Amino acid sequence: MLFDPKPTVVALGGGHGLSAALRALRHVSDQLTALVTVADDGGSSGRLRKELNCLPPGDLRMALAALCGDDDWGRTWSGALQTRFQTDGHLDGHAVGNLLIAGLWQMFGDPVTGLDWVGRLLGARGRVLPITSVPFTIGADVVELDGAPGEIVGQSTLAKADERIEHLWIEPADPPACTEALAAIHQADWIVLGPGSWYTSVIVHLLVPELAEALIETAAHRLLTLNLTTETETDGLTAVDHLRVLHEHAPGLRIDVVLADPSSIEDLPAAQAAAAELGAELVLRPVAEPDGTATHDPLRLATAYQDIFDGAETSWKEL
Repeated sequence: MLFDPKPTVVALGGGHGLSAALRALRHVSDQLTALVTVADDGGSSGRLRKELNCLPPGDLRMALAALCGDDDWGRTWSGALQTRFQTDGHLDGHAVGNLLIAGLWQMFGDPVTGLDWVGRLLGARGRVLPITSVPFTIGADVVELDGAPGEIVGQSTLAKADERIEHLWIEPADPPACTEALAAIHQADWIVLGPGSWYTSVIVHLLVPELAEALIETAAHRLLTLNLTTETETDGLTAVDHLRVLHEHAPGLRIDVVLADPSSIEDLPAAQAAAAELGAELVLRPVAEPDGTATHDPLRLATAYQDIFDGAETSWKEL
């Protein structure tokens, strides 16, 4: 399923949310670039990051797996990348793809070159890039369960936090952005943010100064995909809250379209007003799996993206 014409699209995120967007967007564009957060400090990625002093490869691996073709070659390599060793030794829990990526990084001495070679091996339908050339750490100022102020450091800890997140920050505060990532943003027709863990996979991109500046200055249209449900880090937040939090962390960023499944909107007028605060139109489309699970359906999401891209010169209100 491929649509014409094919715009140049850049998708930003990490983990399962970015994978969902990429599985849809690969049906819409053959000029697709994924820009991936590199703040993971847990599991296999965290271990490799610490031991090899390299970028955490896990979210990059997942993006590459999502871009594998829907044929025997693509399905085989996608599965191989995601396979984890189960052993009583040091390899336990490591994903095959993480080791492959880390090995090529060590071989070439350059993250982008290594990722490009993995993409060529897989026949990936798009390019995967880190958002920065060095790993960074996510932290947050929070309100503890007893109401006291606190602080949480580390993506793996933050993703499981019960505390209410007040403000997100990164360390170092000004990590060097990946040059190729900045170029992709400026060359794009469309920028797609979300879905994904709102703080640790979506908003975090807006905290890298060079990246945020490029997202503000690019001539590309900007599309924000809302999540279908909340996660631990956003427990209790409504769709309106998600939009408000993003605006607070990146007040200069303008969005053209906010895409949401109707089931995720509790208060339509409030959501429309919150989208308007970002400069956006709210577009409601059924993009969830038909069985009711809180998972985006790739073809439904692809159709929604294509309709929005096609409507860029008219009005999204009419979709």
